Amino acid sequence: MGEQTTVKFPQEVIDEYAALGVDLPALFSAGDLGNRMGVQIVEASAERVVGTMPVEGNTQPYGLLHGGASAVLAETLGSIGSMLHGGTTKIAVGVDLNCTHHRGVRSGLVTGVATPVHRGRSTATYEIVVSDEQDKRVCTARLTCLLRDAAGPAGAGS
Repeated sequence: MGEQTTVKFPQEVIDEYAALGVDLPALFSAGDLGNRMGVQIVEASAERVVGTMPVEGNTQPYGLLHGGASAVLAETLGSIGSMLHGGTTKIAVGVDLNCTHHRGVRSGLVTGVATPVHRGRSTATYEIVVSDEQDKRVCTARLTCLLRDAAGPAGAGS
């Protein structure tokens, strides 16, 4: 679903993860749920994460963007911001996601922008605004992630 783009991470963040053997840009263009849904991360830092997702292929039976698809985009963006805030010694685990769906979208591309509401030592909360191509708000979401200690070089928690 669309071409992969190169994620724009700050160079110092790329270098920090590279020292641990992690290719950060590749991590966010890997083939999991977000990739199957066509999510593209176009900008990523702890201060702001931007991503896009096509409406096509992510609709409910009435032909509108599925609310769950908006939730996937929101949780993906907020989790990336939380992970970047936590750094290489933490992993971000979503503990609360809420979404308010404002309007339906039938075609095109939606864009999500995640910005921090709270960035602490043990939790991070991001507001994610999903908009259509006319910059009309489709969904407003809030994600809180628990920041757990990483259990090794790959960051796998127990």
